[in-house]
Amino acid sequence: QVQLVESGGGLVQPGGSLRLSCAASGFTLDYYAIGWFRQAPGKEREGVSCLSASDGSTYYADSVKGRFTISRDNAKNTVYLQMNSLKPGDTAIYYCATDPGGSCPGTDFGSWGQGTQVTVSS
Repeated sequence: QVQLVESGGGLVQPGGSLRLSCAASGFTLDYYAIGWFRQAPGKEREGVSCLSASDGSTYYADSVKGRFTISRDNAKNTVYLQMNSLKPGDTAIYYCATDPGGSCPGTDFGSWGQGTQVTVSS
């Protein structure tokens, strides 16, 4: 069974850090582009970051550039999103997804996790 499971969300103060994990089961992440997305209440879902399988290149939304870092551990079949200098505007449910095309920014994210809540508040 193909499955993506996000974890690592929580409540953090502004300026704090969190590391989100996206663990895959039932398939190997090596050949997929992995995207992180977020959706805040009342807002549309937005792409946050993407990691290409083809050349390891990365993509970041302007709003998170310099603060978030996406990485992959093939041995653990897991992708991470390190989030530093968090702001209240980063509050959202964060989802990971895979694109079999392998390249970012990706156009065919078909498999999604259930999401993990990130709340940035004092």
